Amino acid sequence: MKPYSGEIHTDVVECVDKVIKYVGKDIVMAMTLGLGKPVHFVNEVYRRAKEDPEMSLVIYTALPLEKPTGSSGLERRIYDYVVPKLFEGVPDIEYMLDYRQGKMPSNVKHLEFFSLAGGYLHDDVAQQNHIDSNYTHIVRDALGAGVNVFGAFCTSLEVDGKTIYSMGCNTDIITGAMAVAKELRAGGYKFAIVGECNQNLPFMYGDAVIEGTEYDMILKGPEYNYNIFGVPKDPVSLIDHMIGLNTSVLLKDGGTIQVGIGSLGDAVVNGMIMRNDHNDEYKELLKKIGLSSRNEQLIEEYGGTDTFEQGLYGSSEMFVDAFMQLYKNKILKRKVYESVPLMKLINEGYLKDDHIPEDIIDRLIEMKAVHSRLDEEDFDFLTRFGILRQGLKYENGAIIDGERNYSADMNDKAALQDIRALLGKNLLEGTIIQGAFFIGPRAFYQALNDMPEEERSLFGMSGVEKVNQLYGDEELRRLQRKDGRFINTAMIVTLMGSVCSDYLENGRVVSGVGGQYNFVSMGHALPDGRVIIMLKSTRGAGKTLKSNILFSYGHCTIPKHLRDIIVTEYGIADLRGLSDAECIAAMLKITDSRFQPQLLEEAKKSGKLWPNYEIPAENTNNYPEKIQEILQPYVEKGYFATFPFGSDFCLHDQILTSSMQRLAGEQKSFPGKTYKGVLKEMFRSVPKEAQSFLEALKLDKPQTTMEKIYRKLVVYALRNAGVLEMDAAKIAASLEEEQMVSC
Repeated sequence: MKPYSGEIHTDVVECVDKVIKYVGKDIVMAMTLGLGKPVHFVNEVYRRAKEDPEMSLVIYTALPLEKPTGSSGLERRIYDYVVPKLFEGVPDIEYMLDYRQGKMPSNVKHLEFFSLAGGYLHDDVAQQNHIDSNYTHIVRDALGAGVNVFGAFCTSLEVDGKTIYSMGCNTDIITGAMAVAKELRAGGYKFAIVGECNQNLPFMYGDAVIEGTEYDMILKGPEYNYNIFGVPKDPVSLIDHMIGLNTSVLLKDGGTIQVGIGSLGDAVVNGMIMRNDHNDEYKELLKKIGLSSRNEQLIEEYGGTDTFEQGLYGSSEMFVDAFMQLYKNKILKRKVYESVPLMKLINEGYLKDDHIPEDIIDRLIEMKAVHSRLDEEDFDFLTRFGILRQGLKYENGAIIDGERNYSADMNDKAALQDIRALLGKNLLEGTIIQGAFFIGPRAFYQALNDMPEEERSLFGMSGVEKVNQLYGDEELRRLQRKDGRFINTAMIVTLMGSVCSDYLENGRVVSGVGGQYNFVSMGHALPDGRVIIMLKSTRGAGKTLKSNILFSYGHCTIPKHLRDIIVTEYGIADLRGLSDAECIAAMLKITDSRFQPQLLEEAKKSGKLWPNYEIPAENTNNYPEKIQEILQPYVEKGYFATFPFGSDFCLHDQILTSSMQRLAGEQKSFPGKTYKGVLKEMFRSVPKEAQSFLEALKLDKPQTTMEKIYRKLVVYALRNAGVLEMDAAKIAASLEEEQMVSC
């Protein structure tokens, strides 16, 4: 039984009162991952649990978005400076603030099935509470654990005097949860679904559009229109760019792409844009690094180096800003339709988005997609997709165009000929991406909000059970996802191709499996699909430098029997169908050369590699300096920028934060160098070029000994990054040019 039906509440206290009265004080609440959390609602539920020890609250979710704080005094000072700019008006999730400070009461427990990478690495409680589920199974697992309250983010739109709602950023698990909730209620189970409506959230289409009555209660009003959490862009290093460039040749024009958030995702897209917009220089660069010649057969069969004439379709659980960049650059443009017969005709080249052939009705009748005597359902199908133009009506077996009637009996050759006058010019209801959730920088949300409704409807949203697998409408999904390239990242890959992306071998969870297994499985299930795992070949520096390619590892996310394509900054290893020895040889070729001898010896000693095998000479110069040498001339031409798609930071803050990040890396890998550098700064005066950065951190007039040390650390970081050699007037001019002076 459904006790409420889309009740609108402006008072969150009153809303929570009703929820508790209905389900009781034992609340197991689920929320969507990332951006899709009803912050005011969950904060009020949590406040009740804090005040009432008789209440029990368990929270199931993933990726609770937290504003960065910092651990050291200087780090906190930097965050105190940048966080208010980036997150003004964004409310905190109160239970996470308390959890981080060790203040969460014993009657509250939170469990996550996916977390910010490394966010709980040294947190025993979070490690114990991690839910190890595939993304597509989390609704089942959460409901099995007794979830009785579901909180979701949503937005609304007024159309012809009626309010319609959109799940916006998170259709991922809501569609499945709502369907199961109906079944549970039919059996007498008490289950409350609450939406929090925020008009700043982009109104998305596809399966995201629902009636308000699907929710029990909806929180709505000015106080719920707060600024939504924007995730700042990660800087893209030259190593990232090289991995992206290597991956860009594996995308087939007219195919499908899945890619995630972060620097590697941006690097892939940046490489694709260079391929599309600057093809001559792109091919010149591929020739210089030998990528096209070393992988000629693979590229010819599964990828390409020419421009994207047909374009790509996106099928990705995560709709990120990278897809928006592909769209802006006219690469994400292949439309798909929710119709098997139409997709068959499109894939064979007969039907196009902007060309409806005269004999289309004949073909659809042959395919049994419509009846030879068109009925009302056939008419709705034909008008829905634009095969028959808009404004027509169907009455009593006839199609009406104004004052003229056309017979719907296509057995009559004259009627079949006449109906050609009613054909549309363009197909309708096509989409260029199907995503399950989205998150990104503020500019990404703004771009979606600024679009006309018709344009935004190109970006379809669906449940994760539809996006991440083929089950269900399998024939349609196979047709839509032709030449699918499922691009994911890994932490570690073994020489025999097993992939570790979520756990360490000691059992500590780093993030979670998410949807990676699903995409790998789908990539193998599609006859023309490929799975691409991107990997930085090393991590750390100096004494802490380690290879991310190992002979073996004590955990795997993807087993070696599902190995496919691995890409590092040093090249591509196509592992599908290879023997173990062939696989090891291919992986050694894309390994950092500082680790090749050790791994080669280990492989031979194990008996898994031929005793006389030697790594080809052309693959023994895999060093970061080589990548710098190759890409630097192109950097000077404007390619491979640190922030290829802009940043939420202005230039001044980019300089400051990148300098401090570089310092943090040096302190970890080369602490002696940092110590000597700062000691040297103690005997130098503070340069005027550093003044604006010190003022930003309130270190221009240090009062304490620690503040004086912080000041010298900042100056050293700026000097070490080459900032002090920059002309102050040039920086100011750049700021003005970017219209960021107010920053």
